[in-house]
Amino acid sequence: MTASAWGLLALFLIVLLLLAWPLGRWLACLCAGHLPRWMQAAEAPLYRLAGTAPAQSMRWTQYSLALLTFNVLGVLAVYALQRLQGVLPLNPAGMAAVSADSAFNTAISFVTNTNWQGYSGEASMGYLTQMLALSVQNFFSAATGIAVVFALVRGFAARSTSVIGNFWADITRITLWLLLPLSLVMALFLVGQGVIQNFDAYKDVRTVEVTRFQQAQVDAKGQAVLDAKGVAVMEDAQTPTQTLPMGPVASQEAIKMLGTNGGGFFNANSAHPYENPTALSNFVQMLSIFLIPAALCFAFGAAVGDKRQGWAVLAAMTVLFAIAVVAITPAEQAGNPLLNPLGVDQTASSLQAGGNMEGKETRFGINASSLFAVITTAASCGAVNGMHDSLTPLGGMVPLVMMQLGEVVFGGVGTGLYGMLVFAILAVFIAGLMIGRTPEYLGKKIESHEMKLTSVAILVTPILVLVGTAVAVMADAGRAGIANPGAHGFSEILYALSSAGNNNGSAFAGLSVNTPFYNVLLAVVMWFGRFGVIVPVLAIAGALAAKKRLPVTAGTLPTHGPLFVVLLIGTVLLVGLLNYVPALALGPVVEHLMLWNAV
Repeated sequence: MTASAWGLLALFLIVLLLLAWPLGRWLACLCAGHLPRWMQAAEAPLYRLAGTAPAQSMRWTQYSLALLTFNVLGVLAVYALQRLQGVLPLNPAGMAAVSADSAFNTAISFVTNTNWQGYSGEASMGYLTQMLALSVQNFFSAATGIAVVFALVRGFAARSTSVIGNFWADITRITLWLLLPLSLVMALFLVGQGVIQNFDAYKDVRTVEVTRFQQAQVDAKGQAVLDAKGVAVMEDAQTPTQTLPMGPVASQEAIKMLGTNGGGFFNANSAHPYENPTALSNFVQMLSIFLIPAALCFAFGAAVGDKRQGWAVLAAMTVLFAIAVVAITPAEQAGNPLLNPLGVDQTASSLQAGGNMEGKETRFGINASSLFAVITTAASCGAVNGMHDSLTPLGGMVPLVMMQLGEVVFGGVGTGLYGMLVFAILAVFIAGLMIGRTPEYLGKKIESHEMKLTSVAILVTPILVLVGTAVAVMADAGRAGIANPGAHGFSEILYALSSAGNNNGSAFAGLSVNTPFYNVLLAVVMWFGRFGVIVPVLAIAGALAAKKRLPVTAGTLPTHGPLFVVLLIGTVLLVGLLNYVPALALGPVVEHLMLWNAV
């Protein structure tokens, strides 16, 4: 890595720490329900309307049922808005209704905080759909993840109780007093940087140069003209104008980043200058992705009464994140060895000039693009400021691994922390086996019931990803979407299923996925990848809440020091990553060996 890359990484981590610490204190207050009176008065009418009260705590089964019901209703609402889009207002470009399979995929995608998009936003979604369906779910899906981690933290902090909080109170407070204020500030900043925010019709503007291209000939009925072989006949065409899409972008961009959602208003996502116009906006967007996940670590320490516990989890996340950045950046700086602009012998000294800039914005360069790629896949965000399909084989493997670890390296809002705490439970269990003691974590005994639930929470996603990948590779409809046959094509499928199963939403982009096969397959993986983990986590929260909190003794394993941090990192790598090693060997590893063997 160059000095500038190290400097960017250091600056990012320092600013993140300075911002996350005070926010963590506020998150701890939200978790405990310690709000100012005026806030309680403002939210009281909402509770009366819903027929509940914050003091009415729920068992984990009730909490789970309320959460699932809320999210199922969200799926129905988003699906309906897409299917009725053609007759709804605020649709200046006249977008037609979205197809049934694409609407089904998108509804589940945004409700599960995945924000996978098999369509081009500016060519498929009207303004009302973007706001009322997608942006609203950006708030609610993010709030759902935070609510789950609140419930788990209460389970650790409780002293023999049967309840873990009120879902309706959690979802309301997180949305009103965390996500909305932060998004408002973020949106105003983005507008100041040049991100658009309007309801204007799309604009046709004259370009500096005439654009020349080829298009299929059509007959009088508008049908493509085919030659004797059934291939479309092409003709030369040109245009002096370009259509520029408009829309309320800044408001969606803010919650897209803060809520680790990732779905772009435009198909190019955060590589589009209307979404991410400057180097400063790019840096702030990277910070906003990690802001709440990092702050939740501080909130966790405060809630359980030992701030060192939060620091330990944060340290484990930071080490894994830094290793990933150090892995991807040199791979992209080295470039493609087969590209030889100087016309000399293919040697290591004649690599791609300036590094691998394919698929990257010159506004950001290799360092910022590589850092962004790790951040967005370490968190379950999925926003991109460059095309991951154009990364080098080893560079592309880093985002893959970040997702396959379970999105626990900071992870999504809420999902990262509760995923890492599940690995922490497994780590203390393994340590307990080593020394012959009943494992404990934060004063709670970890017994067979908790370990069964932990196993389900950890294994459900790898099963979905690997089985889904196998199905896609074997099916004709799955292979039909591959743009690059061979190892890279396999990586495209593996990336898509890893992204869906881990609620990330980014893509290699070389795979054609807006088909009934992929829309249904990925929707199923997204749904169970989200709630197949959430329900066991809530069950763990309920089991832990019912246990007495044991005092610390001489035989208790300290879970706040460097030794536990190393143990936690090792558990994440060994258990989280080993599931995928054979698949990674068939994809990016083989592609890397083939690339360098050809030099």
